[in-house]
Amino acid sequence: MAISIDNLSFYPLTPQHWDDFVTLFGPNGAYGGCWCMFWRETRQEFSQKCGAGNKEAMHELVKSGVIPGIIGYQDDTPLVWCAVTPREDFSSLERSRNLKRLDDQPVWSIVCFYIAKSARNAGLMTTAIRAAVAYARENGAKIVEAYPNDIHSHHSPDDLYMGNLSAFLKAGFVELEARGAHKMVRFVI
Repeated sequence: MAISIDNLSFYPLTPQHWDDFVTLFGPNGAYGGCWCMFWRETRQEFSQKCGAGNKEAMHELVKSGVIPGIIGYQDDTPLVWCAVTPREDFSSLERSRNLKRLDDQPVWSIVCFYIAKSARNAGLMTTAIRAAVAYARENGAKIVEAYPNDIHSHHSPDDLYMGNLSAFLKAGFVELEARGAHKMVRFVI
């Protein structure tokens, strides 16, 4: 089922949308071969699989029926990726001391964005956040959590892979606490 927001249509990443995900991420897999596996593997697994191994791991996940996030299109062009799923699906996040759970509430987590170079600086992160909340709500979530950076000056896309605090606040999230360079934010549905 599509979620339409701000002239974009978002779809769950299923085998049907795999080729578009690959197109969006490009030959190098978005952030240096990540393929959005950073929070799903141990650091050792992630490093060993970097590049083609991470791509294959994500492809196997999608083929198995797991939906790791949503992909946003304008017309037929994939422009934005947002990883959103129940927090426990991100095993490395669950092990993180810095980003440990705030409480025992069941939450969905947004941990990654990737926006096509041609579409950056157009507000698509906030649009993707809103679509992720709508997707999580449709799938039974009561709370959506994220761990963005608070970036006020020049930055590279790599600094924003977990999002920018201002985009989350604009989408209605509430800042709960700082955790190093990250801010814990929540949206209660």
